[in-house]
Amino acid sequence: MNSFENLGLSRPILEAITELGFVTPTEIQAKAIPVLLEGRSDFVGLAQTGTGKTAAFGLPLLELIEPDVNIPQALILSPTRELGIQIADDLKVFSKKILNLNVVNVYGGASIDDQIRKIKRGAHVVVATPGRLLDLIRRKAINLSKVEYVILDEADEMLNMGFKEDIDDILSTTSENKLTWLFSATMSAEVRRISKNYMTDPIEVTVGTANTTNKNIEHQYYLMNNRDRYNVLKRIVDFYPDIYGIVFCRTRKETQEVAELLMKDGYNADALHGDLSQVQRDRVMRSFKSKSLQLLVATDVAARGIDVDDLTHVLHYNLPDELEYYTHRSGRTARAGRKGISIALVTPRDERKIKDLSRRLKMEFAQVKIPGGAEVCERQLLNFMHRVIEVNVEEEAIEQFLPAIHEELKDLDRDELVKRMVSLEFNRFWDYYKDAQDLNMRSSTQKRVRQNDGEVSTEDRLFINIGRKDGVDVPSLLTLIHKQCGVRGKNVGRVDLKGVFSFFDVDKAFTEEIIKGFAGAEVGGRAIRIEVSGDRPETTDTEERRPRGGGDRSRGGDRSRGGYSGGGSRGGYSGGGSRGGSGAGRSRGGSGSGDRSRFRSDDSRDRRSKPEGSRSSDRRRRD
Repeated sequence: MNSFENLGLSRPILEAITELGFVTPTEIQAKAIPVLLEGRSDFVGLAQTGTGKTAAFGLPLLELIEPDVNIPQALILSPTRELGIQIADDLKVFSKKILNLNVVNVYGGASIDDQIRKIKRGAHVVVATPGRLLDLIRRKAINLSKVEYVILDEADEMLNMGFKEDIDDILSTTSENKLTWLFSATMSAEVRRISKNYMTDPIEVTVGTANTTNKNIEHQYYLMNNRDRYNVLKRIVDFYPDIYGIVFCRTRKETQEVAELLMKDGYNADALHGDLSQVQRDRVMRSFKSKSLQLLVATDVAARGIDVDDLTHVLHYNLPDELEYYTHRSGRTARAGRKGISIALVTPRDERKIKDLSRRLKMEFAQVKIPGGAEVCERQLLNFMHRVIEVNVEEEAIEQFLPAIHEELKDLDRDELVKRMVSLEFNRFWDYYKDAQDLNMRSSTQKRVRQNDGEVSTEDRLFINIGRKDGVDVPSLLTLIHKQCGVRGKNVGRVDLKGVFSFFDVDKAFTEEIIKGFAGAEVGGRAIRIEVSGDRPETTDTEERRPRGGGDRSRGGDRSRGGYSGGGSRGGYSGGGSRGGSGAGRSRGGSGSGDRSRFRSDDSRDRRSKPEGSRSSDRRRRD
């Protein structure tokens, strides 16, 4: 039988982990622990998030520490303070039967003076984030010259976060004879380089296939319009009444906005991001781990170190830019052998990312229909009835109140009583969802999402006579639409840029506003034309088929000098003449102040209220 007792661990360690309920080691633990216990070689361990890597390196490390030698003997580097706290807490529990073995955790956001005092009192194992450790080294508050073991945990994440130079500086202060153990969920080129730079003939153990995700995770995506992103999130949460999960956002600002919207709408949610103080972060994590919070809205960086085994869902409010981030995100669920669901909210423009992730991670994404209002109400009612059946009845306590209850309900028969009881739960959802729209968006390979055998589309496709050859990209086009018409990027759907013209989808409610906003707008004497397009052409940049009424570009003056710049500046869209202006910023001179007046706009134009949702993520800085 595969057990921890067969791995060579000592009795104090076995007693401690038995109390924790550890029975059978995971695959990475079974393969890594016997090798690391020998303490003879460098080591690379590759395993998916949630497979027990902390115990895989922590248990043998504690066996190798000499408690009687009161100096730092091991250093564990962690990319985030949350992960560092989790590692330190685990090591303290693992070693509770070992006398006088001290684990000290150092990280930013906490008192450095307190951490220095703990180190001076004696630290056998130091768990640190790179920034705070460098600060301690510069203050000469810690001496790492006798460190025998260095563990780089979540090495891929540390490199993604830009810690390479910090790691170099830290390791330069350690002994050349140390052993280095590297653990990672993915084996990127950067991780491969770090193993070559810092390690000598390391033993490499891979659990599963490198750069793949947990097979217990079901990967889904919902196709929707960008403006509906928040409403789709709410509908998913309502469709899974017992959801307990993390909502991943790309920026701190978006994280806070989404969390505040969820709390305002009555959900048990809160935010976790880098702008919170350590006290606030600790409070949020305590609430989440105790399940006082149903949803944690977090950035990729802040969520590292969240060690919760029973998360049901991970929701990607926006897809991450890096494959590694998707692997780490989705790995928050389906831990310890459980199953979980990873759900991505995707616009048609982002479907290519789904296909790329599917190919590179060698797994399938299922496109799932966004549930309708009736489906949500049915789910909620069935969940309510399940809770009624499973409720624990305090027979003795409630007995004294039953006569009064029976008297109050005596005029209601069984069916009427059931309907009224169920309506307490049903009415609030039905009031919200009875007129709910279909939020499903057509795929890039489909013309429409069909409902009741009829074509449904809430958007118009607009043609505009500027494109890539005018120096326009997607952000600059969205900026132009906003400046001219007051319509924000979140209300604009798919954008198709061609060479000399472009198409974009917009909610029908904003079509007239956009057309009026561009009325009379000119560039270099050439009128900007925008109109509703009746088709969705399959043209490529090498085959510039014009839509109906495409017009003659020769009216626009000298193409060799112009470009779309809001005036006569040379080359590209800049929304003005100065270099580095809004948009692509390719203009070379001129103030642009005179040309900008050519865009006539009415500041008193009615600004329609915009639906709630996130801003276009393409223009945001990733946390």
